[in-house]
Amino acid sequence: MSQERILAAAEFMDDFAERTGLSPAGQFSKRYLWTDAYAVCNFLGLYQYFDDVKWRDLALLLVDEVHHVLGWHRSDSQCRGWLSGLSGKEAEDHPTIGGLRIGKSLNECGPDDPYDEYREWDRDGQYYHYLTKWMHALNRVSTVTGDLKYNRWAVELAKAAHRAFVYNAGSRSKRMYWKMSINLSYPLVRSMGHHDPLDGLITYIQLQGTLARDKGRSLSLDLQSEIDDLVNICESRDWQTDDLLGLGSLLCDGFRVTQLFVQGILEGSDMLRIILDASIPGLKYPGRENFLYTPSRFRLAFRELGLSIGLHALEGLDAFIHENLAIFEDDRDIQILLKTLWKFMSIRDRIEAFWLDPSNRKTDTWKEHLDINTVMLATSLAPEGFLTI
Repeated sequence: MSQERILAAAEFMDDFAERTGLSPAGQFSKRYLWTDAYAVCNFLGLYQYFDDVKWRDLALLLVDEVHHVLGWHRSDSQCRGWLSGLSGKEAEDHPTIGGLRIGKSLNECGPDDPYDEYREWDRDGQYYHYLTKWMHALNRVSTVTGDLKYNRWAVELAKAAHRAFVYNAGSRSKRMYWKMSINLSYPLVRSMGHHDPLDGLITYIQLQGTLARDKGRSLSLDLQSEIDDLVNICESRDWQTDDLLGLGSLLCDGFRVTQLFVQGILEGSDMLRIILDASIPGLKYPGRENFLYTPSRFRLAFRELGLSIGLHALEGLDAFIHENLAIFEDDRDIQILLKTLWKFMSIRDRIEAFWLDPSNRKTDTWKEHLDINTVMLATSLAPEGFLTI
């Protein structure tokens, strides 16, 4: 990764920290869980690259801010304090066991209010796929700093989310809700996110792998039963998608699976083969690259950058397999799938070049999603902090 790209990522992250009240701290705090999860990973990546504690401290400060803003009830709610209902030192010691709010502008819909699909996008609550991103960020903090309490917090969040989002749908069958209320007591959107079970399964395995070396953990911190549930939900599901962000997430999951397999945390390479195979149709279909010719005012940068990050993951995955060729040398299917996917790598470079052009960052669509666009562009420029586990 060139220093020019790293320096650009650092500039974007400095701007984000100042704009959202993180640096200088104490003025205000504008928090949004998805964006902040990527931001924590970016800060950690910059810390590892520059060996400058400024970036580590920003990551730790952001974790604390998220827990003290999104781990609390909204200011316009009748409820007060931590979502967990705990207080004092006990709440501080377990900041994630009540889950974490999304950080949307509008309050959640009540359990008896009519459902409005359009307005629901702007309403608060808890998203499972945002929670798994935060679990990943907390796990990265533990990996980079050596402080395993962050992974324990991630496991406590996983257990709280799993209890709320996963439900029995019939004989020996389970499903998941897509969106839950702020206090995790009722579903706001009953449908299941397409990749939520897969993302959750890989994240749980990642956290469980870190737990295995945590001598100070409570014996109750174990995710095996939750892993078993998600294996059940994932069985025989089709992960294909033509959504840019979804494709990127699939490829990122593929890289995580590869790392977990090489580390001996995950057995077998079947999951990697399934993920790579599912990624191809969405990249291959006629007109896939048409969005690259669309004017910036009609484009959502963060969704495109999700694919760009995923293609960085594909590059990392390919390099990782070549570094561990003895493990994969007999797996011709994976080699063929990688060769097919590699043909789409130029899309990543075109996405990045487009959004690095300042003239394309002047539109209302960029400014409306400024924080998430900025952070994900930084992730695409310097992806190691997010992708490496």
